[in-house]
Amino acid sequence: MTIFAGDFSPPTGRFAIVVARFNSLVTEALLAGCRDGLVRHGVPDENLDVAWVPGSFEIPLVARRLAESGRYVAVICLGCIIRGETGHYDHVAGQTSSGILQAGLTTGIPVIFGVLTTESVEQAFDRAGLKAGNKGAEAALSAIEMVNLLGKISPAGNPSLRRDDSSQGKLT
Repeated sequence: MTIFAGDFSPPTGRFAIVVARFNSLVTEALLAGCRDGLVRHGVPDENLDVAWVPGSFEIPLVARRLAESGRYVAVICLGCIIRGETGHYDHVAGQTSSGILQAGLTTGIPVIFGVLTTESVEQAFDRAGLKAGNKGAEAALSAIEMVNLLGKISPAGNPSLRRDDSSQGKLT
């Protein structure tokens, strides 16, 4: 039996981090945690690129473009959606989550979901490092682990794993 598992050894390559500017007090803390997590695990700061977007709803498009660029081994998405008094939260949270998932599935690059979806500002601050833990740092570790796992499943240059020409991202 073969078991594939990722690890936290520093992968070679560049990481992109997409950060929503909306709720910036929270997202800046997530970004700080993410950068710290990557650097602490051996990823040089010069291998990190940050793209700021207006809000969480805009994250999936930029994440997909970055993943498609071929310059990055992973894309980490950071944002903060706080429930309000209208149904807006449900639409933004659902579409953002779905878009981030699709970006990873269609490109074959790890696109990591580090978007907080909280009921209150207090919960958001708690998850951005004011209490124990920072979800940005957790997203960084997920990215490292996924890059290493996918590298074990399909090492670079494996000719049996090539993308076909369709937009569906199927392997042939």
